[in-house]
Amino acid sequence: MQFQQFWEDLTAGVDWVYLWRLAGQVALIVGGFHILARIAASLVDRSIDAAERRISSEDETRRMETLRGVLKSLLRYAIDVVAVLTILPLLNIPIAQFLAGAGVVGLAVGFGAQHLVRDLVSGFFILFEDQFTVGDFIEAAGQSGVVEEMGLRVTRIRNFGGQVHFIPNGKIEQVTNFSRGTMRVLVDVGVAYEEDVDRAVGILEQLCEEMSGDMDNLVEGPDVLGVTELGDSSVTLRVRARAVSMQQWNAEREIRRRIKRRFDEQGVEIPYPRRVVVPAQMTKVGMVEAGESDSFGNISADEHEEKGITTDDQ
Repeated sequence: MQFQQFWEDLTAGVDWVYLWRLAGQVALIVGGFHILARIAASLVDRSIDAAERRISSEDETRRMETLRGVLKSLLRYAIDVVAVLTILPLLNIPIAQFLAGAGVVGLAVGFGAQHLVRDLVSGFFILFEDQFTVGDFIEAAGQSGVVEEMGLRVTRIRNFGGQVHFIPNGKIEQVTNFSRGTMRVLVDVGVAYEEDVDRAVGILEQLCEEMSGDMDNLVEGPDVLGVTELGDSSVTLRVRARAVSMQQWNAEREIRRRIKRRFDEQGVEIPYPRRVVVPAQMTKVGMVEAGESDSFGNISADEHEEKGITTDDQ
């Protein structure tokens, strides 16, 4: 009963018709601008798709994909601002006074939004300098992966494990781009010290000539550099090549597979850790303890006694 009386006192002077009309107008404006945002995003997609059909360069295609995300982000922010400015007069809030108050508030908030401003400025310069684009494999802010989306504030990359990293652009102080130009391929293979090194190098050179003709992801080489290290248990030979961007790992795996198969065919041994187990009774100490002669023909003390041999007789 008290709550009902409180509610009646609270809503006594409320014009419900005006409130419902105002809510309807706000809903129409929000819905209209939402549809406008969808239309703008669709126009951006169509424009970018049409531009991509006219270009053949993969780099230009990735650049257009980056531009797609940035344009959508800018249009979304612009439409949201216009929507807010359209709704304010319906709430009897003068736009001029709102903008003036927003300036003062923005000055106060700016001190707490320094990171946001830094992210936006950094994102602008990343785009302006073309440091990376969508589809590039990069390493930035301690993370590595393929760029899936790039905006003015945040860059989204996905690593080989499938995890998605959202990196604020202000955190990107140094970028390593693995997708620009051709990539170097280095493959080291060890052969046993018992093998003929010159023969192993010759086998590798013949194999490299075959691979240069049938591996499409290679743009240069492969070439045999020769002996690069004399290890504890192997002689290391190195093969060098240059591959198409983002194909260097596939090229390295294929080269290793072919080298292993060719070495097996030619009988070239690739050393690996092994352990030889010798039973105790086969050792000199074990043979002496067992009363048998060792590998040098020496006989044990028991044999001496059985044969009647003294130390002086020996």
